[in-house]
Amino acid sequence: MHLQTRELTEEDIPLIADYWLISPDEHLISMGVDLDKLPSRAGFTQMLQSQLVLPVEKRQSYALIWEVDGQSIGHTNVNQIEFGVEAHMHLHIWKADFRKKGLGAELVRQALPLFFERLQLQKLICEPYAQNPAPNRTLEKVGFSFVKKHRTIPGSINFEQEVNRWELTREACEVLGLL
Repeated sequence: MHLQTRELTEEDIPLIADYWLISPDEHLISMGVDLDKLPSRAGFTQMLQSQLVLPVEKRQSYALIWEVDGQSIGHTNVNQIEFGVEAHMHLHIWKADFRKKGLGAELVRQALPLFFERLQLQKLICEPYAQNPAPNRTLEKVGFSFVKKHRTIPGSINFEQEVNRWELTREACEVLGLL
């Protein structure tokens, strides 16, 4: 099985929109998504297209596509980007057949150098829903440090929830041999 991580292209945008708009409600809710806050297909498309045309240092969102044997199966993105400082990372495996297979940790490891180098980050933050075990296990396995559990609305499409805050610094990433 060949795993690859690459930058988002315009051709990937419909796949991301499909993920958010076609996924079963229970899957979205298990990630902390407020279904009433999901944008329309046009909203997703416009947001992603508007980011692709900007220089990377001006983007509010930066996404990578995850592939298995050449098939796109998910994405990771960062937002709340403070170029040269930090960003908030999100992890999404679109296809249920590829979840719970242990692929997430390797795909995150592949994404880290791209995020840290392209955005010149010093720290990555990830705050998955505390009741969603998969991303929490993945982050721990990769080497992120658990900081705290707290209640917040972590993103524009989420309901208020308990999240686990995980962080990975550039220095820790280098020590772990991930950069």
